[in-house]
Amino acid sequence: MVRKSTMVRKSTMVRKRAVHSLFIAIWIGLFSFVIAAPVDEGLSIPDFTKGGTIPSNAPHDWNLGPTGIRGWMFCDKLVTKDARQIAVTAVDQGSPANGLIQVGDVLLGVGGKRFSYDPRTEFGRAITAAETEAQNGELYVSRWRDGKVEEVKLVLPVRGSYSSTAPYQCSKSQRILADGVKRLAEIMKQPDYASMDAIPRSLNALALLASGDAQHLDLLRREARWASDFEADSFKTWHYGYVMIFLAEYIVYSGDETVLPGLRRLALEAANGQSAVGSWGHGFALPDGRLRGYGMMNSPGLPLTIGLVLSREAGVRDAKVAQAIELSANLLRFYAGKGAVPYGDHAAWMETHEDNGKCGMAAVLFQLLGEKEIAEFFTRMAVASHGGERDCGHTGNYFNLLWSLPAIAQAGPEATGGWTKEFGAWYHDLARRWDGSFSHQGPPEPGYDSYHGWDATGGYLLAYALPLKKIILTGKKAYLLEPF
Repeated sequence: MVRKSTMVRKSTMVRKRAVHSLFIAIWIGLFSFVIAAPVDEGLSIPDFTKGGTIPSNAPHDWNLGPTGIRGWMFCDKLVTKDARQIAVTAVDQGSPANGLIQVGDVLLGVGGKRFSYDPRTEFGRAITAAETEAQNGELYVSRWRDGKVEEVKLVLPVRGSYSSTAPYQCSKSQRILADGVKRLAEIMKQPDYASMDAIPRSLNALALLASGDAQHLDLLRREARWASDFEADSFKTWHYGYVMIFLAEYIVYSGDETVLPGLRRLALEAANGQSAVGSWGHGFALPDGRLRGYGMMNSPGLPLTIGLVLSREAGVRDAKVAQAIELSANLLRFYAGKGAVPYGDHAAWMETHEDNGKCGMAAVLFQLLGEKEIAEFFTRMAVASHGGERDCGHTGNYFNLLWSLPAIAQAGPEATGGWTKEFGAWYHDLARRWDGSFSHQGPPEPGYDSYHGWDATGGYLLAYALPLKKIILTGKKAYLLEPF
């Protein structure tokens, strides 16, 4: 969802699409993990080499890293481990695979081996290996076409290896960031950019800011003006937090206080929209302090609180803002030492270490508030969450991935490096496109999640920008914790 005046002037349809996207995300269910799209009970794994086809009720395909290929693989019960084939669904013009792979081809293996345990993980790990100097960018895929299997060599740019402390002291991470920032600036200059939902738009601007590249200041000023004027017709709680985070960071970074009145307006709207006990819901509270709908929602509430704290750092001094921060923080302190921050006004979530990024959000929040013990608890929860825990999330895993490394970084470079080795390397490399941008992949389920089509470039690049420490969110202020 983007600024109201822009939406009304340019496209009512865009606003409806953004609202529809969030509406779906909200009403899918109250469980922590995404529920797979319904499939026929008798659905079998198609064999594309024998005439099998992609099921009509299972459209979810995947970006296959910087190859330029998108492909479909069998998903069931939030895993892709039962698949042994990838059906090619798209190939980008100008990409490494262009002219070598085509729609309708079937990939049976990668790196000289047939798929044996999970094509998604295997393909991601093969990309990580291929981009090293040792493999010189060479990625071999086993291509089936018209009854014949051939080993086809794709040549990817060499980006090196992830260091043991990635993204810190890591030349590959630096190259990924440089390529991504260049592409991000191009995306932000496109004529239809104003139609982007306010959350990824704010994250894109935040990543550009975190890069510290002065040549993009004009773009950032433009985005700051947009953020300063931002309004929303509905679901304000979901958008205001991320808009405030960017705008506050921009003011702190640039010293440009011309947009401070806009930040103050957003912060006061958010503070005045808080419930009587310190929570937020899908929308702001009623005048009597009660929340509409089914009450407290921590997924929008945490970014709102982070946005308010950063607004205070940027110069918004108001007793109402200070009160809203303390009320919210007091609610969230309850979960420290008990489990993950839950969906709403519930007991601590005990099934997993993370619940759609909210422990990561809480780790960042209490770092900003200077509360070391609570920050450490939620940071440890974030570090422990990888694999299937990160791969999923309520209505999708967009926020689960977004808030992972910014929180894990508080545990030090060894923690980020270990997490990257275990999960982040192959997952990030599979999501990275050949032009340097990043796709939102979603969880392994037959259908797309509620954030399908959202740009994920800014969210991923924030992780690679951590070593630069240019903004507060990426470590400009010293972390409270000793590395562990």
